[in-house]
Amino acid sequence: MRGLDQSALAEKSGLPPSSISHFEAGSRKPSFENLRRLANALEVTTDYLLGRVDDPEAYADADPLYRDFKNLSSADRELAQIFMKALSDRKKRGEEDA
Repeated sequence: MRGLDQSALAEKSGLPPSSISHFEAGSRKPSFENLRRLANALEVTTDYLLGRVDDPEAYADADPLYRDFKNLSSADRELAQIFMKALSDRKKRGEEDA
């Protein structure tokens, strides 16, 4: 669908090419973290990868945080992910909202 071979997907997701091969062959299942990395690299939802929905962007429009995500450049998506992780980590540490 995205025109990526296993090597390109491995590079884009930061996973080893052998992992991509195992996932495609069905001999191994990705962890949740690897599933998230694959979904981000392919610009689809994890629900799509799990076969829960037929639309690769299903539910993305339902959450205001994702409404404009698909319109961002690749660099801006990475920046948004870093920002969201920082906010999530802040919450995990119990820091109060400012």
